[in-house]
Amino acid sequence: MLTAHVVYATMTGNNEEVANIVCDSLTNLNVKVTESEISQTDVADFMKADILVVCAYTYDEGAMPEEGLDFYDDLQSTDLTGKVYGVAGSGDKFYGEYFNTTVDHFDDAFKKAGAMSGAEKVKIDLEPYEEDIERLNKFAEGLVKTASK
Repeated sequence: MLTAHVVYATMTGNNEEVANIVCDSLTNLNVKVTESEISQTDVADFMKADILVVCAYTYDEGAMPEEGLDFYDDLQSTDLTGKVYGVAGSGDKFYGEYFNTTVDHFDDAFKKAGAMSGAEKVKIDLEPYEEDIERLNKFAEGLVKTASK
């Protein structure tokens, strides 16, 4: 059975909801899922899972979640070769060019760590609606398909 670890950072609750949707979708695909808040998670916890997911917000004009900076730094210097990852996040299009840049930063960190992308990044404006839930379900399916190869 495949295993996944989904980590989230949230201020408004939107990214916890995104993480919950991803967890439910992975569970429905027969994946054993662990979910945790980013400040309560050590990157070493990722070593126990096949699929790694980060759902995090972007604050103001492109700032990463302060509570996730240590996790982000550690992620870049950890060897995650052989792991499959995905990144999703909720942000606010009001911030224009800074919309969901944290998703891009975590995507780059996973690449630097040697992990393999299992799905396209998902960027959601504010809270997830039906079309976003469909995108997150496809995201989870892509992760499982890649990890099953």
